Formats: sequence, C-alpha cells, structure tokens
Amino acid sequence: MNNLQHNKKSELEKSALKDCLEAIRRVSEAHKKLMHIQWSIPPQPEHFDHHIDLYYQWLETGNPLWLERGVYSSLTLQGGNVLELSCGDGFFCKNFYSIRSKHITACDFDPKAIETARLKNSAHNISFVLADIRNNMPAGQFENIIWDGAIEHFTLAEICNILEDIKNRLTGNGILSVHTIVERPEGKSLSHHEYEFKSKEDLYEVVKPFFRNVTVFETIYPSRHNLYLWASDSVLPFSDNCKFVLSNNQFEQESITLDSDINTFVEKIAAHKNTDKNKIVNMLIRKNKTLLEQLSQIHA
Repeated sequence: MNNLQHNKKSELEKSALKDCLEAIRRVSEAHKKLMHIQWSIPPQPEHFDHHIDLYYQWLETGNPLWLERGVYSSLTLQGGNVLELSCGDGFFCKNFYSIRSKHITACDFDPKAIETARLKNSAHNISFVLADIRNNMPAGQFENIIWDGAIEHFTLAEICNILEDIKNRLTGNGILSVHTIVERPEGKSLSHHEYEFKSKEDLYEVVKPFFRNVTVFETIYPSRHNLYLWASDSVLPFSDNCKFVLSNNQFEQESITLDSDINTFVEKIAAHKNTDKNKIVNMLIRKNKTLLEQLSQIHA
C-alpha cells in the first residue's frame, strides 16, 4: 500500500469511527430514556429489556454481572432440546443458548415479555410461548431447563411444585440451571419478588431433595449478590466425570512398587524435582508412551 492509499484509508477509518461513536451515543441515550420510562413511571414491568443493559447500563457502569447468567447456563448445554422458564425478553435465549441448542421452548406468563421477545430476540430454533409455569409448564423432555432471574418471583411452595415439574421434564442426563439473587439486609430488591434466598446454603437446601447432584456458587458485586445453581441426576459441569474438563484431580496418585533400576531412576528425578516419587511415575505414564511397557509391572 502506497502513502496515498494509506492516507485515504486512514481518513475513511476516522470518518467511520466518528459515525460509530455518534451511533453509540444516540443508541445509549435512547435506551437510557426507555429505562426511565419503564422503571421510573409506575407500574414497573415484570421483565427487564436486556438491550438496556447492552446499549446503556454496561457502557455507563462497566459492570458485567448481567452477562454471567448467560455464560454459566451455557456451560450446561448439551446440544439438544431446551426449556427456558420465565424467559422475559428472550435476550439470553437468543444470544447465549440458541446457537448451541437443537430447539428452545421459551415461556413466560407475561404477554408483554413474549411480545418483546418475539420482536427483539427471535431465532429460527426458538419458540416463545405464553404460559404460567405454576400450572401450565410446556410439556416434553429436555436436556436442559433454564430458570434464570425468575425463581425469586415465586413463593417457596410454588418453587417446590415447579421443581417437581422440572424434574419430570428433564431427560436422564438433563441439567437444571438457575440464577437468582441473595436478599439484601434491607429487604427484597423488587416488589414483584415473592421469595429471595438468604444464602447459597438456602438455595441448596431447597433444590437438593429433587436431584442427586447439586452445585451452588456465588458472585458478589457492590450492587448485587448473585447465586448460580446446577442440578442433575447425572454429571454436572466441572465434576470429575465431566467430558469437557481435564484436571489433575482425575489422575489419582497411586502407591506403587517399581523394579530396582527403574525405582532408582525415578527417585533421582523426584529428588531433583523436589516432589513425590508417585507423582513422577504417574506423569511418566501419561506423558511418555515409550515407558508404558517398562512400567507395566507397577502394582499397588
């Protein structure tokens, strides 16, 4: 590229960048206005339009907490059929789950939420359905059921009944993923919330009776204390048998006996590395196939 071409590209790039910055400013202002209308003028909506997060609040605060639920639920996806409960505006359904799922049935009891979801977050493999999961949860068998940012909208008795229906709709290896928040010291975050969990232990104790395996973890921000849960009768993400995880926890260190020559050799390496002899042997077994025959006589 000669200097003339380089200068021309530079000018075009500066002009395009200026246009982009102006577009970002205008879109951000529009979503700030939308947020004010929806949340400052009663009544407050039952769902949140996450394009407000994307185009306004994230730029304003730099806070990524709103994205976590999409990331953590995505870790459970198995490429099959998904049921999303209380889907709200459908943002996470489209932008986190649809690309890695065969089909998603996403439901909400709020007609306005379903209207917004169909308008802003449609995809070829998503069906947005108007349904109250307390008495009309969509039927079928699903590899994943996602209940993000909504469990707190139900009473404890309703939560338990819904969990029973969830269990009946999960396949044998199906996984439930949940996102919710911890109740603040001053009380509930929103008037719509029926039951906010007091701690990760509280959430665990409610869900554990329904599933063999339950994992609960938390993230804490100045403005919010998040809880995330995975539950299944099968394998959960990051457990020892999880197929997409490899960790040294899966390579158990054995108590072993070696023949004299190999034992001396391994002991020298262990001394040089300042580590346990058994760790060296397990490392050799994994890393050096040429030694497998010599080490085949190892026994506990």
